[in-house]
Amino acid sequence: MPRLPTLFVSHGSPTFAIEPGLAGPALTALGKTLPRPKAVLVVSPHWMTREPRVSISAAPQTVHDFGGFPPALYQLQYPAPGAPAVAQRAIEVLHAAGWVAEAAPQQGLDHGAWVPLLYLLPQADVPVFQVSLPARLDGERAYAFGQALAPLADEGVLIVGSGSLTHNLYEVRFGEPGADGEGYAAEFAAWVAQTVADRDHARLQQTMVVAPHAQRAHPTAEHLWPLMVAAGAAGAQVPATRVYGGITHGVLAMDAYLFGAVPDASAATLAA
Repeated sequence: MPRLPTLFVSHGSPTFAIEPGLAGPALTALGKTLPRPKAVLVVSPHWMTREPRVSISAAPQTVHDFGGFPPALYQLQYPAPGAPAVAQRAIEVLHAAGWVAEAAPQQGLDHGAWVPLLYLLPQADVPVFQVSLPARLDGERAYAFGQALAPLADEGVLIVGSGSLTHNLYEVRFGEPGADGEGYAAEFAAWVAQTVADRDHARLQQTMVVAPHAQRAHPTAEHLWPLMVAAGAAGAQVPATRVYGGITHGVLAMDAYLFGAVPDASAATLAA
């Protein structure tokens, strides 16, 4: 199998599972263009540990790790099988890169994993496992974590960093879709889009220092680090495609990024 691209997705609010907006159909369209992977590896800020841990469950549970949302959300399931053998391989490549990784036999799929996968791979028939996000990161270290996982992309694994392009929960306004192309969230998203298009991964790693409105877009940066993970796993040599997702709840930019060759010409229409 040729090397797979890597992917960053914005999972926004848990309500994304029942409110697809622009991002849901865009992820579904993207999923239809991707080669079928051996497994999907998801790094999400909703599973953070001091040192990386890797889920080796053969049947990971759908974890509803949120509260106070509509009852319909708690009924949703994503019954994809796990990938214990591939997960063990992930532990090996992390060890080889100097990370102290351990197995997590009981870990399920947090909403940062299963919510976007509802759209990207709705049949839930591709094995999925998670690798935890190390708790003490900066942009360079998150990028290096992606580089450590990169060999798996050569082995048929789709590496997905799931976060949120902007993530200021203090300013979220539920029921308000947001003004497309206006406001600080849109300015921040446009800066990221240009930096990624320029393949300037050194600058991308400095996003929290140099991007406009970075501290407002990310009062804490854990939802940005999966973008660095996906970019690091791909490297700066490959092209990248912006999958435009609009802005939800006033301030949550929902863009995704595909790092690597667009698998099919139809996917090019996803770029804004």
